[in-house]
Amino acid sequence: EEEILQKPFQKDRHSKVAHRSLHCSELDREEAKNRRAHLISLNAFERHKKFVGDYILYYGGKMADFNRVTANDKTDYDVLRENHRFLWKDEDEEDMTWEKELAKKYYDKLFKEYCIADLSRFKENKFGFRWRTENEVVSGKGQFQCGNKRCENQEGLKSWEVNFAYVEQGEKRNALVKLRLCPECSFKLNYHHKRKEVKAKAKSQRLSKENEKLSHKKKKRRKSSSSHSKKQKLGRDRDRSSSSCSSDDSQEPDKDAQASDEPEGQSEADHWRGPAPVVEEKSR
Repeated sequence: EEEILQKPFQKDRHSKVAHRSLHCSELDREEAKNRRAHLISLNAFERHKKFVGDYILYYGGKMADFNRVTANDKTDYDVLRENHRFLWKDEDEEDMTWEKELAKKYYDKLFKEYCIADLSRFKENKFGFRWRTENEVVSGKGQFQCGNKRCENQEGLKSWEVNFAYVEQGEKRNALVKLRLCPECSFKLNYHHKRKEVKAKAKSQRLSKENEKLSHKKKKRRKSSSSHSKKQKLGRDRDRSSSSCSSDDSQEPDKDAQASDEPEGQSEADHWRGPAPVVEEKSR
């Protein structure tokens, strides 16, 4: 009856208070919602720093305890310096690790026609050589510009072949490399003894020699083919002569047979020309 008689704007006589546990759960729910929104707004590094700070506040300690030891850290450049090869051999590709695979992948990207030289210690007869990268090939460094690392001269370039002796991974190796240098850098390269110069005439002479060899081979082939054709012709002539001789021999007995048949043919013709001649027998 009280609910029926209660007016909509009328307040209860005794207001009910929520239970304490319900109040705490609602507060925790609201706090968790705010904390989740705050963590989502942070990036990974800031979130990590917040968790570390909360850990130190709760358990105690120092921030230095969380610093990582960077003494043994290696970058890709350090890995390349340790595992790089000037020339890779089949023996070097055995037992490949990820460091060696990285160095081999870098080696495959280099261009190995001309070298870049370091001539800073030319008076000690010590030189450094390395292969060209893609950017250096595009810019013409080492081919249309001087191959010295600290020179950009483009006039009077000469090509040189150098026997590069070096020590790699505790092993002595040799490699014949080619580089192009300006006159000043060529003087530095040949400071102690003259190197071998590569000239364009040598290439033309090699080409002419190769052409001569090819022409000589062609002449030999022509001679052999002509001699072979002559032999074939002689064989054919011999076959023809032997066949003609056999035909003559076969024709000769035919002629004899015809000659032997001719008198019989004539006697038969004389027999039919007239009556048979009368032969008179002489009496004794």
